[in-house]
Amino acid sequence: MAELLPCEELQPETEPDASVIWLHGLGANGYDFVPVIPMLLLPREPAIRFVFPHAPEMPVTVNNGYVMPSWYDIIELGEERKFNAAQLLVSAAAVHALIDREIARGIASDRIILAGFSQGGAVNYQAALTYDKPLGGLLALSTYFPTHDVVDVHPANAGLPILVCHGTNDPVLPVRMAMNSKRYLERLGFHPEFKTYFMAHEVSGEELTDIAAFLTAHL
Repeated sequence: MAELLPCEELQPETEPDASVIWLHGLGANGYDFVPVIPMLLLPREPAIRFVFPHAPEMPVTVNNGYVMPSWYDIIELGEERKFNAAQLLVSAAAVHALIDREIARGIASDRIILAGFSQGGAVNYQAALTYDKPLGGLLALSTYFPTHDVVDVHPANAGLPILVCHGTNDPVLPVRMAMNSKRYLERLGFHPEFKTYFMAHEVSGEELTDIAAFLTAHL
């Protein structure tokens, strides 16, 4: 078995009976969303373990080849970004390995939710829809769906609950990209919730309330 991604973890006060695997965006790291969890004001039940993997470091073409934490190389910007598809698939497989570990630690697959911000969300679209056991849901935060035209949706996740959240003033990933993602998901037979917020490429308080509601509803 390949070596697992290094991760930060937040453990609940009692034995966990659910897990959220949350991927950060380009240039960030696994610590990025740790401070967000207390702000969700989640109830003590369910007892959720939060897992925040660190992306590997690699040169990113659109950032002048600088080496930084990245789930895959971005070769060219634009609404249909050019990206290294092989690297994205490697990252999605690494997420599958983290899901497998949660199952090995006693969490049922349908008690596991994937969350991803920006580039991390792009990876988790691929990871969630292709996993071979039913998952609890997908949170797609300020992100896009780059593998929509090649993804091979596994029947186990054909009915996956999905919440798409995006800022109307996002200068990094224009909201049209999230609207396109919603349309691609619908073509694949999904019925995603779609919410927008008056914000840029970030997370807002209103969005956190919706994330908390989604986690509570599906766990």
